Amino acid sequence: MCPHALIPYKPKNPKTRLSAILSQEEREAFAFAMLEDVVAAVKDANCSPVIVGTELFDSELVQVTVTDADLNGALNEILSATEQNILIIMADLPLADAGAIRRVISTGSDMAIVPGRGGGTNAIFVKDPKKFHVDYYGASFTKHLAIAKEAGLSVEVIDSFRLHTDIDEDDDLVELMIHGNGKSRAYLEAHGFRLETETGRVRVTRKQ
Repeated sequence: MCPHALIPYKPKNPKTRLSAILSQEEREAFAFAMLEDVVAAVKDANCSPVIVGTELFDSELVQVTVTDADLNGALNEILSATEQNILIIMADLPLADAGAIRRVISTGSDMAIVPGRGGGTNAIFVKDPKKFHVDYYGASFTKHLAIAKEAGLSVEVIDSFRLHTDIDEDDDLVELMIHGNGKSRAYLEAHGFRLETETGRVRVTRKQ
């Protein structure tokens, strides 16, 4: 059975490293478009998405859980009270699809982890959530491996292009424009973003 999928999401002033090319209002709309793509992928994998935030916002997508704790506190509160398999997947993975998610949740190990670039963690699937806790920020991937080892949990590290590709920097938009087919790519195209290849290096430019 597919698990609940917790999707951490920051609705206000997200993706500040994209500030040079997107205004705050545009970044908030773009982040929401990426969230919609992740939710769609989760649903296609027959999982049950639950948006986890520390701020209240309106959503017609799925259930929203809001706590006063930070990201780690909010997720660990849920993990400690959960009896069944659970998936945590980041909201900035617009290339995610059902096949990649099913690969993660079909692991034969106690856990599966998808690393992000720069030492982060893009997805975690754990079969016994009460034995595990998260520690995001910084080199969270190595921290999560250490937490699993201390808890005696076996871990499969999943190599997945679609779940590895998070969107944080301007250059990350190239992968989205090439491989994406959801609402986040459509948002960029509607706001003047195009692939540029004339210089010999693929990049994304914006036509005003």
